[in-house]
Amino acid sequence: MSTDQIILFCLFGAVFGLLLWGRFRYDIVAFSALMVGVVLGVVPTKNAFDGFGHPATLVVALVLVVSAGLVRSGAVLLITRTLVDASRSLGAHITLMGAVGGILSAFMNNVAALALLMPVDIQTARKAGRQPGLSLMPLSFATILGGMVTLIGTPPNIIIASIRQDALGEPFRMFDFAPVGGVAAIAGLIFVALIGWRLIPARDDASIGESDLAQYIAELTVPEGSKHIGKRLAELTEIAEKSDVAILGLIRDGKRRYGQARNVALNAGDALVLEAAPDALDEFRSTLDLALSDTDREERLKAGGEGVEIIEVVVQENSRLNGRTAQAVGLAWRQRTILLGISRQGRKITSHLRGTQLRTGDILLLLVPRDTAAHVTDWLGVLPLADRGLAVTENSKVWLAIGLFAAAVAAASVGLIYLPIALGLVVVAYVLAKIVPLSELYTHIEWPVVVLLGSMIPLGAALETSGGTELIAGALVGLTEGMAPWIVLTVLMVVTMTLSDVLNNTATTIVAAPVGIQMAQTLGVSPDPFLMAVAVAASSAFLTPIGHKNNTLILGPGGYSFGDYWRMGLPLEIIIVAVSIPAILVFWPL
Repeated sequence: MSTDQIILFCLFGAVFGLLLWGRFRYDIVAFSALMVGVVLGVVPTKNAFDGFGHPATLVVALVLVVSAGLVRSGAVLLITRTLVDASRSLGAHITLMGAVGGILSAFMNNVAALALLMPVDIQTARKAGRQPGLSLMPLSFATILGGMVTLIGTPPNIIIASIRQDALGEPFRMFDFAPVGGVAAIAGLIFVALIGWRLIPARDDASIGESDLAQYIAELTVPEGSKHIGKRLAELTEIAEKSDVAILGLIRDGKRRYGQARNVALNAGDALVLEAAPDALDEFRSTLDLALSDTDREERLKAGGEGVEIIEVVVQENSRLNGRTAQAVGLAWRQRTILLGISRQGRKITSHLRGTQLRTGDILLLLVPRDTAAHVTDWLGVLPLADRGLAVTENSKVWLAIGLFAAAVAAASVGLIYLPIALGLVVVAYVLAKIVPLSELYTHIEWPVVVLLGSMIPLGAALETSGGTELIAGALVGLTEGMAPWIVLTVLMVVTMTLSDVLNNTATTIVAAPVGIQMAQTLGVSPDPFLMAVAVAASSAFLTPIGHKNNTLILGPGGYSFGDYWRMGLPLEIIIVAVSIPAILVFWPL
């Protein structure tokens, strides 16, 4: 063993020890290890930052921006309201999302499948009042499992098919992976849905449910041409309850209607008086395609530049709003700002929002031109609350957002374009179409995750370049000498899984597949079962957040620590080995 190999093995041991300890943040540990590797000479200086431009790192960053665009456009809401019910139990939700994720990832890249479903899962968790960390890891594992079934589901399968063509003259076809990958995926999904999610450690941080958010009295208007004209107000109750919105009444011709308002047929221009949290209000507006209470000014605001944003402010005693109405201070025409809602704890609001006299302590929900929030709050003399990322869903762009994303995934799946390039083009298109505002482009990226990946990739490459992975492969061949072929196959799977948890699955496949072919030739048996074992094992990176891009994607949004993954991942990997070996022996005989 060379000096470089010893240093690298020690570095990896120290990194994983510190990450499992959890006292220091994972990005600091990884970056520190990279710097030590450079100083000690095991990582070439010119390659020190290659990881930050690596496709895996770029895919993680781009997917987070694309996910934000799908949320902002209403695409996620479209899926949520047609597929997901926040009232379902956690187990039922995980089963449904896992099945959908598994099926999608079989026919599209599993990273893209997670990119589509992750914001759906987070939004459902918020509505149900639970932490997304309880369901994001099962979803990630489900999409990884589903990718094993087809050639295009995951990069290791594509690499294995290419290596087989070079070695045997013919690649694996689209569904050659299905018998073994399908058995492994089904067994894994059953475990994740019934048992696995219960092994995730409970999150200590506070719930992020809608119940924690301020409830606003707000108004939404029935626009001209709405499909809800003529319906009774009571007919909207079920949709309102599903969105966690309470319908308080109706305003027509400037007058508030009580009592029998629930049986009144809706007219164009009627304003619904609602009580809801900001996100619930936006969901209800988007679902019914309603307008804000000041429709004309809303349209002029959106057409006037970079778009709009929502802010929350508190009326102070010395504010120019105190004791006056939004209409009286000229909020709309002086500051191009729309009053969306008022939160006044314990007090009823019976007048039109714009005509309501505001008081000290009132919390206001305001729609302002983008990048003018500081000026508006200063002019009003109000106190801004902490930014919670509230946004207005752009219903008109939902199919554009979905179409761009679907086209990119389809093009990448059939090999017309490289996946990182496809996602990059989607991000550019989202910015140009103002689906994702330029000012928010970088705020959706989990930078600690980017640093983690960017730091670990050069270390993994150094381990491979120094011969460390070949050393492992050589030891494996020597260890299995004289053993029965099925035992050799099992050892190959276990070692490949272990490598995949440390390196990324693409690098693991490139290293392990030639080793598998060599082992098959030594035993005088078909190399196909060994290649199939490498394909399944390389994708089964469930112990760490760095082995597979999907696990890295959920690290920040799920609030996980490095040591959370093995609790569900270890038994899952054992199950994958236990079911895959018999399946390989049946469908790909030695």
